[in-house]
Formats: sequence, C-alpha cells, structure tokens
Amino acid sequence: MLDVRKLRLLRELAHRSTIAAVAEALSYTPSAVSQQLTALERETGVALLERTGRRVVLTPAAHALVAHTETILAALEQASADLAASRTVLTGALRIGAFPTAVRTILPPALVDLSRNHPDLELMVTELDPATVPDAIRTDALDIALLQEYDYVPAEPDPALETEHLLTETIYLAALDAEPLAARRDDSWILGTPGTLCHTMTVRACQAAGFTPRVRHHADDFSTVLALVSAGQGVALVPELGAMTRPPNVVLGALAARRTTHMAFRRGRGSHPGVVAARNALRASASAIGDGYS
Repeated sequence: MLDVRKLRLLRELAHRSTIAAVAEALSYTPSAVSQQLTALERETGVALLERTGRRVVLTPAAHALVAHTETILAALEQASADLAASRTVLTGALRIGAFPTAVRTILPPALVDLSRNHPDLELMVTELDPATVPDAIRTDALDIALLQEYDYVPAEPDPALETEHLLTETIYLAALDAEPLAARRDDSWILGTPGTLCHTMTVRACQAAGFTPRVRHHADDFSTVLALVSAGQGVALVPELGAMTRPPNVVLGALAARRTTHMAFRRGRGSHPGVVAARNALRASASAIGDGYS
C-alpha cells in the first residue's frame, strides 16, 4: 500500500519544483526527501522522477499519481471533519491566516465572535502575504486563510484548496490631485515589495494604461503608503480596505479594477466544525464592513 507521507512529498515537489524547497517547507533534510521519493518509486514500480544533474522533473506517471494524491488527501480531510463533527464541544487550535489590512479590519470582529461562541477554541492568527497562502494551507500550517486575486493578477487554481468568496473591493488611485491613471506616466510611484500581489497588480495596471511606473518607494502597509502619498512622495494604488483611514489631503480616484478576497481551506475540510465556525464569523464581519463602505 502506498505511504501517504511519501505521496505528500511528491505532491509538494510538483508544486515547488526542487527537493530543497520541499525539504525547507516540510522541515526535512534534502537527503531525507530524496530517500523517501526513491522509496516511493520502489513501492510503485515505475519511474516518478527524471534526474538531470541537480534537477528533477516529474514523469507523466508522477503527475497522474499527484492527481490521485489530491483525491486521497481530500478524503482523509473529510474523514477528519466528520469525526470532529461528532464532538459536542468545539475545542483545539484554529489557525487563521490573513493579509495585513484584513488583520486590522475583518479579523477582529470575527475573533470576538469566535471567542464568544466557542470559548474552548484556541485561536491562532498569522499575518502573511496572500501569495504564500496556498503553500501554508497545503502543508497544514493553517486551517483557513484569506486568499486574494486582482483583476490584473488572477489566481491559479490549486487542486488542494477549496475557496469561498468573501469580499470584493474597488481599487483606488491615491494621489494629491484628481488626475486619472493614464496621466501618471511621469509621477513617482509607491509600490509593495517585489513579489507581492500588490506590487504585481500596480505594475500591470500601469502597463495596461500605457506606461511602466517609476518606482520611488516600496511599502506594504497601506497606512504607510497613504502617509507617503500625503507627504507628496508619490502616488499609489490602494484597495478599499486599505483606504478606509486616508489622510484628508489624499484624493481617491476609483478604478475599474477590483480586488477579490476568498476564504481558502484544504479540500475536504470545509465541513470541519472549526472551519465552518471561522467561515461564518469571517462572512459576518466582511458583510458588516461592506455595508459600512457601500
């Protein structure tokens, strides 16, 4: 019978491409990962990896096995959820991941709701960039997290995850005047850290308007971004949640682009009582915030 732990390693290699990355993500040594994958090849009786120097590439048989692995892991998650549902009291750790603006806005009311209704739950919050959410959920570092996509940066589906829509926001151009985006070719720009979704979104939105932004500052906290705009240090694109406390001299110009936030959890885990409670609390909080700025 195939070993689920080895199958998880193969699945992560399909996502991360290198044995070193798999080892780092799952707290193994690279040699241990290699040994486990070699043992999996022996168990299956087929070649799963093609080795070229230091690189490994999954064979067609390996990709087929990864697809089966997603189904197997989802079934195990569903079994765990069914067992948890049989308990009368909701206990244990509930690990929630959220991006910074959600930690300040959506999450606090949800945490109050969860603490009041389920006092035996141990709530654990991690602030992280949405780009890292799929890996964190897939490797069981989080139970539920908020996943983002922008109109200019659509999210790639991950077969290990289930998602549920939570909130859609307008994207604003934040500046000291009301000039449109297309007129900002010569302005200085404030962008997020390279590699973040916010950075990619801004670059692509500007390119769609016919220019590449001239980056002057990098900042990931939208309060900091707006403070820099207020100080005349440049212009920026800011989503609705990040613009809720703008300085009085900052002008917000609504764009056609939107940011969408989804709740994400491992496939098969959506009916787990802890995840259900978190989904309900987050949905109620986001709805109240949406009513406040609509």
